Amino acid sequence: MGLYGRLARVAPSPVLALNHAVAVAMASGPAVGLALVDALAGEPSLATYHLLPSVRGDLLWKLGRFGEARSEFERAASLTRNAPERSLLLGRAATCVRAEVGPE
Repeated sequence: MGLYGRLARVAPSPVLALNHAVAVAMASGPAVGLALVDALAGEPSLATYHLLPSVRGDLLWKLGRFGEARSEFERAASLTRNAPERSLLLGRAATCVRAEVGPE
């Protein structure tokens, strides 16, 4: 059992599960991490947590699913109250639009 598994036994939480999904994505690839993130989508305590769509957007970006990634970054931006973070997320959404269109 890995460290996240041990921690989950002691202090389980949806945020811990999201962090675990990020670690899994780094180790096993974005598709594997995305499956774990998608399993958390119905978690009520994460419904307004901006990092869920932010992580999902990042994984979708890495998979080349730019339209979906853009939507997730925009959703994340709408959920955060932190202006610099909102700006960063909207910038990532704009990058997705440029990636969809392709080089000029």
